[in-house]
Amino acid sequence: MSYIKFDSSKLSKFVHENELPEIQAMVTAADEELRKGTGAGSDFRDWLELPTKYDHDEVSRIQRAADKIKSDSKYLITIGIGGSYLGAQMAVNFLHPNFYERKNQATQVEFVGNSLSSSYVNDLLNLMGDDDFSINMISKSGTTTESAIAFRIFKEKLIEKYGEKEANQRIYVTTDKAHGALRHEATVNGWESFIIPDGVGGRYSVLTPVAYCQLLFLGAISLTF
Repeated sequence: MSYIKFDSSKLSKFVHENELPEIQAMVTAADEELRKGTGAGSDFRDWLELPTKYDHDEVSRIQRAADKIKSDSKYLITIGIGGSYLGAQMAVNFLHPNFYERKNQATQVEFVGNSLSSSYVNDLLNLMGDDDFSINMISKSGTTTESAIAFRIFKEKLIEKYGEKEANQRIYVTTDKAHGALRHEATVNGWESFIIPDGVGGRYSVLTPVAYCQLLFLGAISLTF
């Protein structure tokens, strides 16, 4: 079944009709390399099967985490940079007017760790005040400077507010399944963790657990495909 149709009728001023078959041949070759995995970057093709192919058990855990966050937190502080937050933030912004009354939400998602702005972090801390919150740290390695600094700040605030035992119940991480500093720390401390698939790059990570928690938590999507 064909889902995309190409209308070349408006190209006549720019591309001669004799050139189209040549271009089509290159497109066909590129498509074949992509689907068969014979081209450069073939290790990062898992996005082709997203979002229809996913770990159902993991999504169930994410749903339970989202329900818990909604029940015990005024804020979900999502920490990440680049693909680790942009897709989810885009969806949040899409679902609300630019200046919607956030105070009317029972719980709200706030993003941090995408810059080194101390004034931004301070403004967020002032916004939160003494309200209950949880953290979702998103990083493949856990060592990206901007995100690592923000994580340390908000983790320390969690421990100061709740004590280490309860703080560990309010920290969620989305990271590599086996490697990296964040994976090690999550294992040692028993944090609930979700997986960034090896074969999905940052540009497609919105279709993975990188964004699921924020969007489920907002009731923005259903993950029953």
